[in-house]
Amino acid sequence: MLSRLILASTLLYTFVFSPTTTRANDAIVEITSSGVLVHHASEESQQSARPSFALVEPLEITGRFLDDSQVNVVFGQSGDRWTASIETSPGTSLYGTGEVAGQLERTGRTVETWNTDAYGYMDDDRSLYTSHPWVLAVRADGTAYGVLADTTDRCEIDLTDGITFRAVGPPQPVYVLQGDSPQDVVRQLGTLTGTITMPPKWAIGYHQCRYSYDPATRVEEIAREFRDRDIPADVIWMDIDYMDGYRCFTFDPEDFPSPADLNKKLLDQGFRNVWMIDPGIKLEQGYSIYDQGEAADVWVKTADKTTTFEGEVWPGMCVFPDYTNAAVRQWWADLYEPFMAHGISGVWNDMNEPAVFNTPTKTMPESNWHRADQTLGGPDTHARYHNVYGMLMVQATREGVMKANPDNRPFVLSRANFMGGHRYAATWTGDNSADWYHLDVSIPMTLNLGLSGQPFTGPDIGGFAGNGEPELFARWIGFGALLPFSRGHTAKGNIDKEPWAFGPEIEATSRRALERRYRLIPHLYTLFREASLTGMPVARPAFFADPTDQALRTEDDAFLLGEGLLVVAQIQPARDRLVVLPKPIEGVEWRAFDFPSFDGGRDSKDPDQPALYLKPGTILPTGPVMEFVDEKPLDPVTLIINLDADGRARGTLYEDAGEGWGYREGDFLQTTYSAARTGDIVRVWVAATEGNRPRPDRALRVRLLHPDGKEIVDTGIDGKRLHIQLP
Repeated sequence: MLSRLILASTLLYTFVFSPTTTRANDAIVEITSSGVLVHHASEESQQSARPSFALVEPLEITGRFLDDSQVNVVFGQSGDRWTASIETSPGTSLYGTGEVAGQLERTGRTVETWNTDAYGYMDDDRSLYTSHPWVLAVRADGTAYGVLADTTDRCEIDLTDGITFRAVGPPQPVYVLQGDSPQDVVRQLGTLTGTITMPPKWAIGYHQCRYSYDPATRVEEIAREFRDRDIPADVIWMDIDYMDGYRCFTFDPEDFPSPADLNKKLLDQGFRNVWMIDPGIKLEQGYSIYDQGEAADVWVKTADKTTTFEGEVWPGMCVFPDYTNAAVRQWWADLYEPFMAHGISGVWNDMNEPAVFNTPTKTMPESNWHRADQTLGGPDTHARYHNVYGMLMVQATREGVMKANPDNRPFVLSRANFMGGHRYAATWTGDNSADWYHLDVSIPMTLNLGLSGQPFTGPDIGGFAGNGEPELFARWIGFGALLPFSRGHTAKGNIDKEPWAFGPEIEATSRRALERRYRLIPHLYTLFREASLTGMPVARPAFFADPTDQALRTEDDAFLLGEGLLVVAQIQPARDRLVVLPKPIEGVEWRAFDFPSFDGGRDSKDPDQPALYLKPGTILPTGPVMEFVDEKPLDPVTLIINLDADGRARGTLYEDAGEGWGYREGDFLQTTYSAARTGDIVRVWVAATEGNRPRPDRALRVRLLHPDGKEIVDTGIDGKRLHIQLP
């Protein structure tokens, strides 16, 4: 199943265990240092149930296998469930498992892959909106491996005693990826499942949403407030109330009489827009989308395989497209061309677990029938296809958006998804609550999604359910402004939660936080480029700084942006938790720095802003404050430098048009900057470049972090060597 649904076109060596019988038997699979697969089984199983092995697309393995890092996978079956278990060595820490609440380290926890409408979820919710049957294991010595269960069925991931997958249905393959670091394994996962496409640059700006901004004049008011208050933002979202009676692909004729005019007014102020589309189609004759679907017979069926399933969602009784069928996906994709013609920038697919009201399971019956393509495994029950329903929906949505606007990079956000679905849509951590618990889990949830292959994610800043207090919002936007997907959002009936809604003091905190994000857009955009090439997360756990440091393994109040920028947030209300920092490297510390505040001070003086630290040997590219990305040229380029023990540093800046596909033909500029100290002179120069895009004629500014806590600032011309005199 996985090879049909989530594998990328480019694969590494992947060894697959696939029993040829459903008879219970145990087997051990080893991947040795030479990459050889060895099978050991009992004499009885060798006689009666020989397993088969497959090698898919033999390409070069990334990372190296260690002679003493054998991974044994023990397979078995009991009743209608199969199991795959791995005994972990002492000191091993477990991560991943996709979108899960709770702490960063998942050791000792049990979750279930079953896409669930989990409004206001808590630690004891075993399943949330997305499914990632994947575990990243980091051994005591910092080496690592990942285990991926190839099943779309309901699957329990039990990490209370080693790693155990328990899944319903016939036995399925298991993939084991090994590396000498967790970074190696995550890159291999990117090679295995594919990576994100480079998003449009506006999508990594700040987004503002609520359920709902209604009518259109309210949307215009929100846009004016951002610009009048000089608060950076790039995107305003339209939740479900823009529709005519919650009918998808329609607009309320009174409240949103001209969406094209609204979108043009937004664009004139530098705002893009995102509009929601759900899978539930109102069952109503005369509604064109329903009539088209009925004529084409595109709906999911009940267990009798002929009757259309009906379930209640926002519009009332609805029918649901069967996205497992290629013809249905094509029909769905074609619906977007007239929709996008209204000047729509991006699409939000929500409620696509699929959520169904007034049912104990919150979804459609598992006995429902899908007429799936043979390439997906053929017709089968909803139990088999539930976890990929949302992913197949956003695959079709993305294809439709790209067909409508072929010269633009698509942006799609999805609530439900599956392993590999990051290729089609970004996601967020779902319907959280405006309380300190959900603020606390925002960072580890984002990190574990990144470790599971989804780099474009983040929480609803401020909390979706409930009001929350001003102090909560200030703290949340402080670090939320630095997560990969940064969006403020709240539910219907709640108080306003725009950055200015809590008064002047919180507005000032919000402005500082968002100005930080926009200063760091050059770095963030470079990290998205890396994610598109390698699968590495944008936001990474602190233990990536030193996978051998056990003290960092559970640190989930801090995170890395890339390899060298550490963000340290104070999550507790009293700000009294001591965050574990990476150790100095050869005597050189991770050095703290900040940015000038809009009011003439330093943003670090605001206690709700997280502390920023730069790794020794790092050059961090930053830019000026902008009200939206590319409002003005990146000029000057400011390099923040922390030299290592040898007096050297290095960093990368990626630039392209921010939109379109020219970068695929070489229309980009990737600059590697280097710095080196000789005596009392620090030289800064361009060490390497890639791409055909010419270097802009612009200024260069350098902030050299000094051991005494001060900075040495110098200026020059980008592309020209700069010599900085040390005091």
